[in-house]
Amino acid sequence: MPDIPGPDGRWDFASWDAAHDRVLVAHGKDVLLVDPVSHNVRSIGEIEGAHAALAIPGGDRVLVSSGHDNTVRLIDSVSGTQIASIPVAGDPDATVLSPDGHTAYVMGADSGAISVVDLDRLTETARIAAKPGLEVPVLFGNNMLAVNDEGLGEIEIVDLSAGKMTGTIAMPGCKEPTGLAYAPQFGLALSACGNGKAALVDLRSRKVVRLLPIGLGPDTAIWDDARRRFLVPCGKSGSLAVITLGHRGASVVSTVQTQASARTAAFDPASGRLYLPAARFQPAQSGKRPEMIAGSFHLVVLSPRSN
Repeated sequence: MPDIPGPDGRWDFASWDAAHDRVLVAHGKDVLLVDPVSHNVRSIGEIEGAHAALAIPGGDRVLVSSGHDNTVRLIDSVSGTQIASIPVAGDPDATVLSPDGHTAYVMGADSGAISVVDLDRLTETARIAAKPGLEVPVLFGNNMLAVNDEGLGEIEIVDLSAGKMTGTIAMPGCKEPTGLAYAPQFGLALSACGNGKAALVDLRSRKVVRLLPIGLGPDTAIWDDARRRFLVPCGKSGSLAVITLGHRGASVVSTVQTQASARTAAFDPASGRLYLPAARFQPAQSGKRPEMIAGSFHLVVLSPRSN
C-alpha cells in the first residue's frame, strides 16, 4: 500500500483512534492526526517532547505525554486547543488508559514512578513507586499492570488497586526490553528486547516461556487478537516480526521488510492494517544524532496480506 507523507519531525509512539478512524503520532513538538483514507495530516498542540498520544474514549480529546516538562496534556482534536496541562512524575513516556477510559497510567521513565491521572477531574490522583527505566505497560488480570524496565531487563508488576509494586519477572537473555503486548486469552505477554530477541512471558506464573528471534531496534509490540499474533516493528533492522500463538505454542512465521527507523506503529484491529512512522536520515556524525533528510517523514502502511 502507498506510504502516507507527513511533516518532518522526530517521533515516538503511534496509536489508533478507533472512534475517528485515524492514526495519532506523538511527533516531537506536536501530535499528528492522520486520515489513512484521504492522507490528510493535521498537527495539533504545542508539546515539549511528545512521547505517547492516545485518544480518550467518548469524545474528541487526545492525551499526550510531554517528556521535557513533566506533564500530560489534553488537547481538543477538533479545535486543536489545549484543555489541560497536568503535572506528573518525571520524564513521562509510555501511557495506557483504563478500560473505561477515565484513568491514564503514565510511566515516568527516569523517575521510576507511575502517575495515576483522573481524566474527568484532570488531576494526578496517585503516584506509584516502581523503578527507573520504565517503558511500555499493559493491563492484565484484576486491575494489574505489567511494565517493561529497560535498564534492569525485567518486567515489574503493579497492583493498581493497592497502589504498589508487588513483584518482578526476570527475563534472562532479554536485554533492554521496550515494547510489551498482552494476549489476554492466553495469559501471555511478549516483551520486545534490544538484543534481537522477544521474551514470551506467562504473567500468571511470572516466568519466561521462551525467547524468540526478532530484528534489532524495537520500540513497541502489538497483539492482533483476530489473527492471534504479535507484531513487533524493529527500527534498526527495518523489519516487522510476525509471531503467532496457537496450540503448538509461539513461533515466528514471517519477517516483513519495512524501513529503517520504523520502530513504533499504530494498529487498526478492524482492517488489520499497520501504520509505522519512518523517515530517512543522513549518516550519523560522531557523538551526534543523525539528521533527518528533509521531506522524508511518512507512514509505512502494511495490510494483513503483506504482514
